[in-house]
Amino acid sequence: MPTKAKAKSSQLIRGFEPYQESKGEEYMSEQMRAHFTGILNKWKLELMQEVDRTVHHMQDEAANFPDPADRASQEEEFSLELRARDRERKLIKKIDETLELIEENEYGWCDSCGVEIGIRRLEARPTATLCIDCKTLAEIKENRSVPDPITGRCGAPCCFRPPSTTPLAARPPLLPPSSLAA
Repeated sequence: MPTKAKAKSSQLIRGFEPYQESKGEEYMSEQMRAHFTGILNKWKLELMQEVDRTVHHMQDEAANFPDPADRASQEEEFSLELRARDRERKLIKKIDETLELIEENEYGWCDSCGVEIGIRRLEARPTATLCIDCKTLAEIKENRSVPDPITGRCGAPCCFRPPSTTPLAARPPLLPPSSLAA
């Protein structure tokens, strides 16, 4: 059975302590906004430190290997690191946009339907702009509209039927010949 000290320690490992609402507290009160500002600023700081570590690592590890395989391995490693940093750069931009929303008192509300996103969802993904229902619908629409690169079918109901291997001319008519004569 975990003790309170262990529970508190595990919460601090994740970087923040979950917000405890007081009874009757208004959604996105000043204390809540301060809580999320702290989470976002800490996350941004960690990302910036990671960028600095990557720059130093690439400067320290940069070598001109005579072996083409070693050189290719190093270039591939650098390429992966740069791609990760590019994703983090975009995340930092999104964090900055979210901090602006907090300053403007627009944070915590769904961009699509206007309902509360929810404290626990925002703690899980502080840059969320959609409530869970709208995000789920958006993902379903996204999955349905993108054709599968192998089959060429999207997730729409018309594409659930297996493709026919029979040539169109050899297929039987949809209506029996007796009904066509009538």
